[in-house]
Amino acid sequence: MARTAVVILNYNGRHLLERFLPGVLAHSPGAELIVADNGSSDGSLEWVHSAHPTVRRLDLKKNLGFAGGYNAALAQVEADRFVLLNSDVEVTAGWLEALGARLDADPRMAACQPKVLAHADPGRFEHAGAAGGCIDRNGYPFCRGRIFEITEPDSGQYDDDTEVFWATGACLMIRAEAFHEVGGFDEALFAHMEEIDLCWRLRRRGWRIGYTSAARVLHVGGGALGYGSPFKTYLNFRNSLIVLTKNLRSRALFLRLLRRLVLDGFAALKFLLEGHPAHAGQVVRAHWSYFAALPRIMRQRRTLLAEERAPDLTGLYHRSIAYDRFILGWKKFSELDKRAFDQRR
Repeated sequence: MARTAVVILNYNGRHLLERFLPGVLAHSPGAELIVADNGSSDGSLEWVHSAHPTVRRLDLKKNLGFAGGYNAALAQVEADRFVLLNSDVEVTAGWLEALGARLDADPRMAACQPKVLAHADPGRFEHAGAAGGCIDRNGYPFCRGRIFEITEPDSGQYDDDTEVFWATGACLMIRAEAFHEVGGFDEALFAHMEEIDLCWRLRRRGWRIGYTSAARVLHVGGGALGYGSPFKTYLNFRNSLIVLTKNLRSRALFLRLLRRLVLDGFAALKFLLEGHPAHAGQVVRAHWSYFAALPRIMRQRRTLLAEERAPDLTGLYHRSIAYDRFILGWKKFSELDKRAFDQRR
């Protein structure tokens, strides 16, 4: 059994594999490298076979999304630890060893992520993960180094090892034991926020999630779905509601959901005023889809609450990040009210 397996989920990303797979091979000593393909039509697997025959290939036949694709792929991989790696990530020397050392230092740490910087601007954090993820009381995710659309320059302010609420799926090392214990990803999410849901479920079972700046990667971003995609808007708004409903233990859940729906309404209006009617329409579509799935989501919630033990909610922000960003004008993680991260609240 391989101790570590690096698994790249690919969908029509041959150009990205050609660009970044050689670096993964060069900087991942001792790991098994696997490309799992979500039914690509661009000859991705054929190129891998021809250019890098030592890389294992898994043909998933059709596009199962991020969640379903990784579930199907990892069911076929035997390893102590999985590394989920986007095809548009450039790794650097020592990245794998640093992530492994972070997990080895804490047997109750299920998963960890590296520092994620923008490939186009390596001196600035990248949107997807930055220096570790947090989530606010209304289910809106943000990061150390990124609040909504604002990313911070990297000046060493997050050069540390710390616990976070969630770790990015763009580059995630996770214990196979922990991944299988919680049943992997929720395939109903398809893509986006599935790693937040996974980390939340892990925390509810007493696992911890970590970050280390000793590992550093560069992320292009928007490899499968561009940041301007209306479908991405739909997935983000729908999945955020699903994840919040499934996981938030609160007697005030429905009041929080009502508040969240109002905030989403303002987001749709903002899209309209900025000349993006397609995105505003996707917010409405996300709400319809969420309510249609609500009976299933509530069944999942009851199951999760029954299974909960020793939850660790480090990184849950007991304020509205939308209010802090758009009303108070706070743009940096350092400006946030750190008292709002107190688990006792």
